[in-house]
Amino acid sequence: MQDKVYIVTGGSRGFGLAIAKALVEQGARVGLVSRNQSGLDAAVAEIGSDHAFAVATDVAHKQGLQAAFTAIKNHFTRLDGLVNNAGMARPNAVENLVEEEVLLQVNTNFLGTVFACQAVIPLLRGAQNPRIINISSASAWHYDEMSHLSIYAATKAAVERFTRDLRLELQPDGIGVTCVRPGGAWTSFADGWEAQPFKAGLDAWHDSGTYMDTGMEVANVADAVAYSLLQPPGVAVDLLEIRPNIPTPKVSL
Repeated sequence: MQDKVYIVTGGSRGFGLAIAKALVEQGARVGLVSRNQSGLDAAVAEIGSDHAFAVATDVAHKQGLQAAFTAIKNHFTRLDGLVNNAGMARPNAVENLVEEEVLLQVNTNFLGTVFACQAVIPLLRGAQNPRIINISSASAWHYDEMSHLSIYAATKAAVERFTRDLRLELQPDGIGVTCVRPGGAWTSFADGWEAQPFKAGLDAWHDSGTYMDTGMEVANVADAVAYSLLQPPGVAVDLLEIRPNIPTPKVSL
């Protein structure tokens, strides 16, 4: 990855920041995109401004994404790939779903991925071994993940179906497309969740069994992304699922 440049959305914390740091450790430089300017500033300070450049924008706004991606490519004078990591969840039982929160998840998780792919495709054409990585979630397929995340899980399932068509469409351009499907890891993902819906989701989750799988760190997901990016031209990881594998009593509030 020496001197290659990858954009990471949602790059100011969690999986995104871990992915960015892992790529830099392999010799790459990263363009970080997030809505949170202060978080981006902290991430750049942690990684180093020689290796990281950040632009604040909302991935749900297509024109803002296009401007951000172009600014990153102009800053580094090249672009080799995109990691679509930005995502959010708001737990709630289906009957109690709040319209604003439904739209927020759909716009960020699914439409943000679509718009980011649209923005980056023309910027990647002509690169050597260009890549797009779309981050899904084990919640899209497994019932033993956190309960009351129906909209989040549905948007991630949509990302996976979208990625299948994207992979076929970009083969003539030599752009490798991968879906990475991580399970749970210790992150700040649940920051800002309202206590009552969160507790209700955890209580429902407990009804499906006493134990959960733990033991995975954000660095494990970052390594999975790096592995996918490091495949040689003409080879692409189609779908990579990585999940924790240590049975542990479920957490409670």
